[in-house]
Amino acid sequence: MSQIEESVEVQAPLSTVYDLWSRFPEFPRFMSGVESVEWVSEGLTHWVANVDGIHREFEARITEQIPGERIAWTSVSGAAQSGVVTFHRLGGLQTKVMLQLDIDPHGVLDVLGDKLGFVAHKVQLDLREFKRFAEAQQDREAAARAV
Repeated sequence: MSQIEESVEVQAPLSTVYDLWSRFPEFPRFMSGVESVEWVSEGLTHWVANVDGIHREFEARITEQIPGERIAWTSVSGAAQSGVVTFHRLGGLQTKVMLQLDIDPHGVLDVLGDKLGFVAHKVQLDLREFKRFAEAQQDREAAARAV
């Protein structure tokens, strides 16, 4: 089992950042390789991903959700993984997003990619892309309020 911890500071209020992260079907807009995330039932999501040409589908259950604070999940099919994302107000319009991910690499390619740090690097890049996504949304909302 590998543990990954990454964080990013976003120039947007906590409420906006949390709201955007909790819209799971929009994850393909900032998570590379994620093709779709759909709600199956209350608390259960179905994911379709294609990472480096490898097609994966799995389901994940939301195990804890405290609005504005944290979202935790665990996979119920596919490769074993679990994680938690927490949101921290830093003051003004700045929010820190902290992601902790536990994964059990599945297959030779996954183990190799994990050992070489590719998984941690992908998480880091996805968090940076989320930062851009959230800040662009914040800019659009600010512009709409100014009109």
